[in-house]
Amino acid sequence: MRQRLFLSPPEMGGNELGYVEEVFASNYIAPLGDFVNQFEHTMRHYTGTSHALALSSGTAAIHLALRVAGVGAGDIVLASSFTFIGSVAPILYQNALPVFIDCDESWNLSPTLLKTAIMALDKPPKALILTHLYGQCAKLDEILAICNEEHIVLIEDAAESLGAFYNDQSTGTFGDFGVFSFNGNKIITTGGGGMLIGKHEEAIEHARFLSTQAREPFPYYAHNTYGYNYRMSNVLAAIGVGQMEVLESRVQKRREIFSWYQEALGDIEGLEFMPELPNTKGNRWLTTARLPQGANPLEIVKHFEAYNIETRPLWKPMHMQPLFANATRFVDGSSESLFAHGICLPSGGAMERKDVQAVAQILREAL
Repeated sequence: MRQRLFLSPPEMGGNELGYVEEVFASNYIAPLGDFVNQFEHTMRHYTGTSHALALSSGTAAIHLALRVAGVGAGDIVLASSFTFIGSVAPILYQNALPVFIDCDESWNLSPTLLKTAIMALDKPPKALILTHLYGQCAKLDEILAICNEEHIVLIEDAAESLGAFYNDQSTGTFGDFGVFSFNGNKIITTGGGGMLIGKHEEAIEHARFLSTQAREPFPYYAHNTYGYNYRMSNVLAAIGVGQMEVLESRVQKRREIFSWYQEALGDIEGLEFMPELPNTKGNRWLTTARLPQGANPLEIVKHFEAYNIETRPLWKPMHMQPLFANATRFVDGSSESLFAHGICLPSGGAMERKDVQAVAQILREAL
């Protein structure tokens, strides 16, 4: 490739620059402004949620969800092991104890192992952080039923799955809290940022209070507790408003790219793409696949680099990370196998069929 082909580069939709110019003209650069309010309104309307809070990152949103849910020192927080560190690091911020749950054939959290973990632990878990991996829905009906039965707060990490729907309902809206990310590589981006959504007004408003340094409503700075500098700026929110205008077309294009990969690589024996559950529509943020037995993802990545193409192994499970060497885990080898044999392929929305065909041909060479 003459120009580097990235895994998932940012794309602008057309109106973002105009909205940013409006922000500059108003001089409401930060911390808040009309576009922050508009971005939250757009997110509420798109997802069908009741309340939304624009923040500096998805990790900040998870942190606030845990604190608002009352998670504190020594509490048990269950979490998907097959995920990114930002999904679970906030457990440590609260001095809570992470307990990792493996995935199943869906590549997302296993309800069976979730139930096993709850029964085996010596005290009830306070919350579950459920990741919808690579934009594909987890088994929400089963997982939500378990959480309701066991009185566990469900935090949906939908950072990768904006635009994905389970039984025609947006991911992030099933649990007590939902979290989205607008990092530079996501399906839409503000360069950096996140959103916390939820059903309960009091909880989201408490998170809003904490996100602005827990400042009390006085004409001077007064603080009865500590908070965080977690709010999104008006500039980034203006970009987000423009990005939301093209979200549906982005999802459609990523799904089309996935179909091109299926067509180009579907005949390779032993190669398996991440599945899509019945009655769900993933956003196919990234096209991901398990390679045939014997293929080494690190060698494949190195082969692609020679062509100036970015690829990446699948997430290294959290229970395999040195940081969590002593953490409790309920695993059966599923995510370890995916990490050992899986790869993420370039999926940027600007890709054309010929780009996918070129990637497919290079993958065949590498195999």
